[in-house]
Amino acid sequence: MVSAPIRANDAAAMIERPGDHDVLDYDVLIAGAGLVGLSLAPALAASGRSVALADRAAVTPPPAPAGGDDWDTRVYAISPGSVAFLGSLGVWQALPADRMAPVEAMIVEGDGGARLRFSAYELGERALAWIVEERALKTALVARVAEAGVALHAPCAFDSLAVRADGCVLACGADKLFARLVVGADGLRSHVRETAGIVAETKPYGQTAVVANFNCERAHLGRAFQWFHDDGGVLAWLPLPGRRVSMVWSAPHALAAELLALPVDALAARVAACGRHCLGAFATITPAAGFPLQLSTLPTTVAHRVALVGDAAHGIHPLAGQGVNLGFADAEALAAVLRDCGPITDPGEPLLLERFARQRKAPVLAMQYVTDGLARLFGTSLPLARAARNWGMTAVDWLPPAKRVLAQSALR
Repeated sequence: MVSAPIRANDAAAMIERPGDHDVLDYDVLIAGAGLVGLSLAPALAASGRSVALADRAAVTPPPAPAGGDDWDTRVYAISPGSVAFLGSLGVWQALPADRMAPVEAMIVEGDGGARLRFSAYELGERALAWIVEERALKTALVARVAEAGVALHAPCAFDSLAVRADGCVLACGADKLFARLVVGADGLRSHVRETAGIVAETKPYGQTAVVANFNCERAHLGRAFQWFHDDGGVLAWLPLPGRRVSMVWSAPHALAAELLALPVDALAARVAACGRHCLGAFATITPAAGFPLQLSTLPTTVAHRVALVGDAAHGIHPLAGQGVNLGFADAEALAAVLRDCGPITDPGEPLLLERFARQRKAPVLAMQYVTDGLARLFGTSLPLARAARNWGMTAVDWLPPAKRVLAQSALR
């Protein structure tokens, strides 16, 4: 196990707490070094907190792209709100401009001919979102974590987490890490959430998200495309630099298995045909990968000395591309609450945790309600429901104020 050196001006040092020996002491311990945990660490460190970041895997930059058509299978649509947060950390400025693409327009089609269009220009935005590879984001975030002086404990097995009146102790092999607040950023199957006694209610969608990248014959012109299918599936194409697109096909399990088994040429032809060849012929860049989809809701995202962020706190359908943006918003909100805490010095104080939970409850529930509602609405084959959903899309397209309200919630 590798433990990064602790800053000299930290409160974090080898101390002797009552009943403990050789325990590393921090204000905040973040368990999980995914994108959300990596963004939270420097945000908290900037306010003078002593911060540790622990993960089961080594926290290192992913291998650099080999060039050409070496593109990461996993990409994210980063909203303008998340761009502002990452920019405040100095992360957005470090991303390579030639590895990301703006979404300047989006065209959404229902299964009955309805069409809904969004334009960044009409909304007064440079882009509706930016499509960025996971490895580019992680590389920039890992570098920022190192610059911020965050203590790293990775790879670190989460042997046990003991919650006490004054804080929590995470046993990581030979090390014991004490923190007044532990943040669970450790994903859908969160160990921190389980230890805190918070039970997630999960509802499988019966779908698998199939992802892959393609070269396309025609220029996408910064447009993203999304098609709702009558089998409940959702096919999305997201623009990559040049004549390339990234696909996310939320498909019923049987169809997903069929897609994942196709040879690369057959997959490219199938995906192009499902988009009615609006970007011409396709050629596969990266092999397809699949991820099962489920809705995850929690009764609360805080407990005694514990807060949850990112996938540990919520899971949504990817049809709106907002999963990671909700996580970044969690990190930004928690950092702001702990920064603007007035005379309260204890980051695990219940008043602060409840304040964080209240701030995040409404935005998360609203996004879950919208995405889950759309997924289930298009998942039924009832003729009346089909007519209603397509009429609704057309009505929104005809009402610019309604369309603006819908877009602004996703943008921010």
